[in-house]
Amino acid sequence: MSDVENPPPPSGSYKDPDDGRQRFLLELEFVQCLANPTYIHYLAQNRYFEDEAFIGYLKYLQYWQKPEYVKFIMYPHCLFFLELLQNANFRNAMAHPASKELVHRQQFFFWKSYRNNRLKHILPRPPPEPPAAVNQAAPPIAAATSTLTTAAPPTIPTQAPPMQQFVGSTGASIQKIDIRNSGIRKRK
Repeated sequence: MSDVENPPPPSGSYKDPDDGRQRFLLELEFVQCLANPTYIHYLAQNRYFEDEAFIGYLKYLQYWQKPEYVKFIMYPHCLFFLELLQNANFRNAMAHPASKELVHRQQFFFWKSYRNNRLKHILPRPPPEPPAAVNQAAPPIAAATSTLTTAAPPTIPTQAPPMQQFVGSTGASIQKIDIRNSGIRKRK
């Protein structure tokens, strides 16, 4: 009687022992590898892009662009390349070393200037304030003493431009020192 009440599971069903965690991690790792143009070139050289099953797998992986999965991505370029890999012309072009180098250089230039370009739009700098007019009729000493007594204490900017100014615990601002132009010559 107990066999009738609790039949054995059908032989065709599969129960994942870790509830899909292993598959999730493998797909995440593969998708993030697509951020590397050299890896895409490797796939093209070894003719993975000629396999229809692999092309279907790349289409399936587009679910990583959904917001609930994007938060796990550490290298966002992989999503851009995943989108480009949906195009047969891009897949064919990546088989050539010159195309791989071009994509790699473009990616480098993006990384090099992305932060600065992004911050220009996010943190616009306020226009400079016009200099205060000095009273021409008063003698220079009297003008200096009158501005010292009436001037407000210096204010610390609420938000300094990134990497340009550091405000210490004492309130004094320290300008960024650019070591490229410091006058120190490197040994060749």
